[in-house]
Amino acid sequence: MIKQSINRKAFVVPIIILALMWIGYALQNIGFFSNCSGAIIPLMPDGLLGIITSPFLHGSLDHIFGNSVPIAVLLFLLYQFYPTIADKILGIGWISTGLLVWLLPPVDIFTGQWNYACIIGASGLVYVLAFFLFFSGIFRWNMKLLTISLLVALYYGSLVWGMLPEELFSNLQEPSRISWQSHLAGGLVGVILAFLFRKYGEKKKKFIWEFPNYYSEKDDKMWQEYKENFPDDFLELPQKPKDNIWDHLDEIRRRE
Repeated sequence: MIKQSINRKAFVVPIIILALMWIGYALQNIGFFSNCSGAIIPLMPDGLLGIITSPFLHGSLDHIFGNSVPIAVLLFLLYQFYPTIADKILGIGWISTGLLVWLLPPVDIFTGQWNYACIIGASGLVYVLAFFLFFSGIFRWNMKLLTISLLVALYYGSLVWGMLPEELFSNLQEPSRISWQSHLAGGLVGVILAFLFRKYGEKKKKFIWEFPNYYSEKDDKMWQEYKENFPDDFLELPQKPKDNIWDHLDEIRRRE
Protein backbone atom coordinates (compact mmCIF):
# COMPACT_ATOMS: atom_id res chain seq x y z
CA MET A 1 0.00 0.00 0.00
CA ILE A 2 1.37 3.41 -1.05
CA LYS A 3 1.08 6.13 1.57
CA GLN A 4 1.49 9.81 0.77
CA SER A 5 1.97 12.40 3.49
CA ILE A 6 0.04 15.65 3.38
CA ASN A 7 2.07 18.55 2.00
CA ARG A 8 2.01 21.51 4.40
CA LYS A 9 1.76 24.00 1.53
CA ALA A 10 -1.38 22.22 0.34
CA PHE A 11 -3.10 23.79 3.37
CA VAL A 12 -1.12 27.01 3.76
CA VAL A 13 -1.42 28.35 0.19
CA PRO A 14 -5.22 27.92 -0.11
CA ILE A 15 -5.69 29.59 3.27
CA ILE A 16 -3.53 32.55 2.24
CA ILE A 17 -5.33 32.99 -1.10
CA LEU A 18 -8.75 32.72 0.52
CA ALA A 19 -7.75 35.22 3.21
CA LEU A 20 -6.61 37.72 0.57
CA MET A 21 -9.84 37.23 -1.39
CA TRP A 22 -12.01 37.94 1.65
CA ILE A 23 -9.84 40.87 2.73
CA GLY A 24 -10.18 42.30 -0.78
CA TYR A 25 -13.95 41.86 -0.64
CA ALA A 26 -14.10 43.57 2.76
CA LEU A 27 -12.06 46.51 1.42
CA GLN A 28 -14.48 46.80 -1.49
CA ASN A 29 -17.41 47.09 0.89
CA ILE A 30 -15.82 49.95 2.80
CA GLY A 31 -15.12 51.80 -0.43
CA PHE A 32 -11.39 51.17 -0.78
CA PHE A 33 -11.80 49.76 -4.31
CA SER A 34 -14.35 51.93 -6.10
CA ASN A 35 -15.61 51.84 -9.67
CA CYS A 36 -13.10 49.85 -11.74
CA SER A 37 -10.17 50.26 -9.37
CA GLY A 38 -8.20 47.01 -9.18
CA ALA A 39 -10.12 45.41 -12.06
CA ILE A 40 -8.86 44.20 -15.44
CA ILE A 41 -9.96 46.69 -18.10
CA PRO A 42 -9.19 45.09 -21.49
CA LEU A 43 -6.80 47.04 -23.70
CA MET A 44 -6.70 49.98 -21.28
CA PRO A 45 -3.42 50.86 -19.51
CA ASP A 46 -5.36 51.56 -16.29
CA GLY A 47 -6.49 47.95 -16.27
CA LEU A 48 -3.04 46.35 -16.19
CA LEU A 49 -2.92 46.42 -12.39
CA GLY A 50 -5.97 44.16 -12.38
CA ILE A 51 -3.84 41.31 -13.70
CA ILE A 52 -2.51 41.03 -10.14
CA THR A 53 -5.39 42.34 -8.04
CA SER A 54 -8.60 41.29 -9.83
CA PRO A 55 -8.72 37.72 -8.39
CA PHE A 56 -9.00 39.27 -4.91
CA LEU A 57 -12.07 41.35 -5.84
CA HIS A 58 -15.66 40.14 -6.21
CA GLY A 59 -19.00 41.71 -7.01
CA SER A 60 -21.17 39.99 -4.38
CA LEU A 61 -21.29 37.37 -1.65
CA ASP A 62 -22.55 34.79 -4.14
CA HIS A 63 -19.63 35.63 -6.40
CA ILE A 64 -16.94 35.18 -3.76
CA PHE A 65 -18.61 32.10 -2.23
CA GLY A 66 -18.83 30.55 -5.68
CA ASN A 67 -15.07 30.98 -6.18
CA SER A 68 -13.86 30.23 -2.65
CA VAL A 69 -14.67 26.52 -2.53
CA PRO A 70 -13.18 25.54 -5.91
CA ILE A 71 -10.10 27.70 -5.29
CA ALA A 72 -9.49 25.95 -1.96
CA VAL A 73 -10.05 22.44 -3.35
CA LEU A 74 -8.08 22.88 -6.56
CA LEU A 75 -5.14 24.59 -4.86
CA PHE A 76 -5.01 21.75 -2.33
CA LEU A 77 -4.89 19.18 -5.14
CA LEU A 78 -2.25 21.19 -7.02
CA TYR A 79 0.13 21.47 -4.06
CA GLN A 80 -0.52 17.95 -2.83
CA PHE A 81 0.04 16.10 -6.09
CA TYR A 82 2.32 18.54 -7.98
CA PRO A 83 4.43 20.00 -5.15
CA THR A 84 7.59 20.58 -7.18
CA ILE A 85 5.91 22.69 -9.86
CA ALA A 86 2.86 24.04 -8.00
CA ASP A 87 4.36 27.50 -7.40
CA LYS A 88 5.25 27.86 -11.08
CA ILE A 89 1.80 26.71 -12.24
CA LEU A 90 0.06 29.14 -9.88
CA GLY A 91 2.34 32.09 -10.73
CA ILE A 92 2.50 31.59 -14.48
CA GLY A 93 -1.19 30.72 -14.68
CA TRP A 94 -2.18 33.79 -12.69
CA ILE A 95 -0.17 36.29 -14.76
CA SER A 96 -0.78 34.63 -18.15
CA THR A 97 -4.54 34.42 -17.68
CA GLY A 98 -4.82 38.02 -16.52
CA LEU A 99 -2.67 39.26 -19.41
CA LEU A 100 -4.68 37.25 -21.95
CA VAL A 101 -7.95 38.63 -20.57
CA TRP A 102 -6.52 42.15 -20.83
CA LEU A 103 -5.58 41.51 -24.47
CA LEU A 104 -8.99 40.11 -25.46
CA PRO A 105 -11.17 42.87 -26.95
CA PRO A 106 -14.46 43.30 -25.04
CA VAL A 107 -16.70 43.01 -28.10
CA ASP A 108 -20.35 41.90 -28.05
CA ILE A 109 -20.43 38.71 -30.14
CA PHE A 110 -23.90 39.51 -31.58
CA THR A 111 -23.72 43.24 -32.26
CA GLY A 112 -19.98 43.74 -32.60
CA GLN A 113 -20.29 46.69 -30.23
CA TRP A 114 -17.25 47.61 -28.16
CA ASN A 115 -17.97 47.29 -24.43
CA TYR A 116 -16.01 49.02 -21.70
CA ALA A 117 -15.61 46.14 -19.21
CA CYS A 118 -14.28 45.94 -15.65
CA ILE A 119 -13.42 42.31 -14.94
CA ILE A 120 -12.96 41.05 -11.37
CA GLY A 121 -13.05 37.67 -9.66
CA ALA A 122 -10.95 34.53 -9.32
CA SER A 123 -12.89 32.42 -11.81
CA GLY A 124 -10.12 32.66 -14.40
CA LEU A 125 -7.73 31.15 -11.87
CA VAL A 126 -10.27 28.42 -11.09
CA TYR A 127 -10.26 27.47 -14.77
CA VAL A 128 -6.45 27.43 -14.90
CA LEU A 129 -6.26 25.01 -11.97
CA ALA A 130 -9.12 22.78 -13.10
CA PHE A 131 -7.89 22.41 -16.67
CA PHE A 132 -4.28 21.93 -15.58
CA LEU A 133 -5.19 19.17 -13.11
CA PHE A 134 -7.44 17.42 -15.62
CA PHE A 135 -5.14 17.48 -18.65
CA SER A 136 -1.91 16.95 -16.70
CA GLY A 137 -3.09 13.52 -15.58
CA ILE A 138 -3.99 12.65 -19.16
CA PHE A 139 -0.72 13.89 -20.68
CA ARG A 140 1.34 12.02 -18.07
CA TRP A 141 -0.86 8.88 -18.13
CA ASN A 142 -0.08 8.29 -14.47
CA MET A 143 -2.76 6.24 -12.72
CA LYS A 144 -2.70 8.29 -9.50
CA LEU A 145 -2.81 11.60 -11.37
CA LEU A 146 -5.48 10.25 -13.71
CA THR A 147 -7.61 9.64 -10.63
CA ILE A 148 -7.27 13.35 -9.83
CA SER A 149 -8.25 14.15 -13.42
CA LEU A 150 -11.42 12.08 -13.08
CA LEU A 151 -12.19 13.71 -9.74
CA VAL A 152 -11.88 17.17 -11.27
CA ALA A 153 -14.00 16.14 -14.26
CA LEU A 154 -16.67 14.73 -11.95
CA TYR A 155 -17.05 17.83 -9.81
CA TYR A 156 -16.04 20.60 -12.21
CA GLY A 157 -16.79 19.16 -15.65
CA SER A 158 -19.60 21.66 -16.18
CA LEU A 159 -17.03 24.48 -16.16
CA VAL A 160 -16.52 23.92 -19.87
CA TRP A 161 -19.86 25.65 -20.61
CA GLY A 162 -18.63 28.78 -18.88
CA MET A 163 -16.06 29.23 -21.62
CA LEU A 164 -18.83 30.31 -24.00
CA PRO A 165 -20.96 33.48 -23.83
CA GLU A 166 -24.05 33.02 -21.67
CA GLU A 167 -26.13 34.67 -24.39
CA LEU A 168 -25.75 31.52 -26.52
CA PHE A 169 -27.83 29.50 -24.05
CA SER A 170 -30.23 32.01 -22.48
CA ASN A 171 -32.46 34.85 -23.63
CA LEU A 172 -31.15 37.59 -21.37
CA GLN A 173 -32.85 40.92 -20.86
CA GLU A 174 -29.44 42.59 -20.54
CA PRO A 175 -25.85 41.57 -21.37
CA SER A 176 -24.41 38.91 -19.11
CA ARG A 177 -22.04 40.07 -16.39
CA ILE A 178 -20.17 36.75 -16.44
CA SER A 179 -16.78 37.09 -18.12
CA TRP A 180 -16.55 34.12 -20.44
CA GLN A 181 -13.29 35.61 -21.70
CA SER A 182 -11.70 34.98 -18.29
CA HIS A 183 -12.93 31.39 -18.32
CA LEU A 184 -11.70 30.80 -21.86
CA ALA A 185 -8.31 32.35 -21.11
CA GLY A 186 -7.93 30.31 -17.91
CA GLY A 187 -8.87 27.07 -19.63
CA LEU A 188 -6.42 27.63 -22.50
CA VAL A 189 -3.60 28.55 -20.13
CA GLY A 190 -4.32 25.48 -17.98
CA VAL A 191 -4.11 23.12 -20.95
CA ILE A 192 -0.91 24.72 -22.24
CA LEU A 193 0.74 24.51 -18.81
CA ALA A 194 -0.30 20.88 -18.45
CA PHE A 195 1.40 20.11 -21.77
CA LEU A 196 4.55 22.17 -21.16
CA PHE A 197 5.10 20.74 -17.66
CA ARG A 198 4.11 17.15 -18.50
CA LYS A 199 7.68 15.91 -17.98
CA TYR A 200 8.24 17.76 -14.70
CA GLY A 201 7.39 16.54 -11.23
CA GLU A 202 6.23 13.02 -10.51
CA LYS A 203 7.05 10.53 -13.25
CA LYS A 204 5.00 7.53 -14.25
CA LYS A 205 6.12 4.47 -12.31
CA LYS A 206 6.56 1.21 -14.20
CA PHE A 207 5.98 -2.06 -12.42
CA ILE A 208 7.89 -5.24 -13.10
CA TRP A 209 5.01 -6.83 -14.99
CA GLU A 210 5.15 -3.98 -17.51
CA PHE A 211 8.51 -5.33 -18.77
CA PRO A 212 7.54 -8.57 -20.58
CA ASN A 213 11.15 -9.63 -21.30
CA TYR A 214 12.42 -9.05 -17.79
CA TYR A 215 12.97 -11.85 -15.32
CA SER A 216 15.08 -11.97 -12.18
CA GLU A 217 15.32 -15.04 -10.01
CA LYS A 218 15.73 -12.82 -6.94
CA ASP A 219 12.38 -11.13 -7.65
CA ASP A 220 10.56 -14.45 -8.03
CA LYS A 221 9.20 -14.92 -4.50
CA MET A 222 7.57 -18.29 -5.21
CA TRP A 223 10.84 -19.67 -6.53
CA GLN A 224 12.78 -18.35 -3.55
CA GLU A 225 10.26 -19.84 -1.11
CA TYR A 226 10.48 -23.18 -2.90
CA LYS A 227 14.27 -23.19 -2.61
CA GLU A 228 14.03 -22.43 1.10
CA ASN A 229 11.40 -25.09 1.81
CA PHE A 230 12.91 -27.86 -0.31
CA PRO A 231 16.70 -27.45 -0.20
CA ASP A 232 17.23 -31.18 -0.82
CA ASP A 233 15.90 -30.80 -4.34
CA PHE A 234 18.93 -28.69 -5.18
CA LEU A 235 21.69 -30.97 -3.85
CA GLU A 236 22.26 -32.78 -7.12
CA LEU A 237 21.45 -30.48 -9.95
CA PRO A 238 22.23 -31.60 -13.50
CA GLN A 239 25.36 -29.94 -14.75
CA LYS A 240 25.76 -28.63 -18.24
CA PRO A 241 28.59 -30.54 -19.91
CA LYS A 242 31.60 -28.52 -20.93
CA ASP A 243 32.06 -27.87 -24.60
CA ASN A 244 34.70 -29.97 -26.30
CA ILE A 245 36.53 -27.95 -28.91
CA TRP A 246 37.11 -31.05 -31.02
CA ASP A 247 33.35 -31.43 -31.44
CA HIS A 248 33.32 -28.09 -33.26
CA LEU A 249 36.34 -28.70 -35.48
CA ASP A 250 34.34 -28.90 -38.68
CA GLU A 251 32.51 -25.66 -37.89
CA ILE A 252 35.81 -23.87 -37.23
CA ARG A 253 37.24 -25.08 -40.52
CA ARG A 254 34.21 -23.79 -42.43
CA ARG A 255 34.67 -20.30 -40.92
CA GLU A 256 38.24 -20.19 -42.12
